[in-house]
Amino acid sequence: MEDRNKETIFDQTGESAGRKHILIVDDDLNMLKTLRYYLQDTYKVTVINSGKVAVDFLLKFTPDLILLDYMMPMFNGAAVLKIIKSREATRDIPVYFLTGQTDRDTVVECLALKPAGYIVKPVAKDALLAKMKEAFGE
Repeated sequence: MEDRNKETIFDQTGESAGRKHILIVDDDLNMLKTLRYYLQDTYKVTVINSGKVAVDFLLKFTPDLILLDYMMPMFNGAAVLKIIKSREATRDIPVYFLTGQTDRDTVVECLALKPAGYIVKPVAKDALLAKMKEAFGE
């Protein structure tokens, strides 16, 4: 994970067989590394650093859940979620917004888009794992 501006699929971790697949989309490389580390022992994880690459990825692959940064340059989380919801193949994938913004206006704006949930960054490992287990009904 070198260049912040390079749009690429950075990494996939976790065995495919029997594991739920989580796509994490965030332009903050440290956040991607941290979230991948938190989840990789339990889930198959794909990390992507841009909304545009995430949309391209979703044309070929269907993860079980998406953790989507709300505030990203160019293609923000709201735009990505609208595309996800507009496509039959992806509209039922649960999407959880990730954001460091806790002001009332941002929270209301995020929730108005009807994501499956909202996670405030930074998030503790135990809290994130508990949220994922809840999302998957485990």
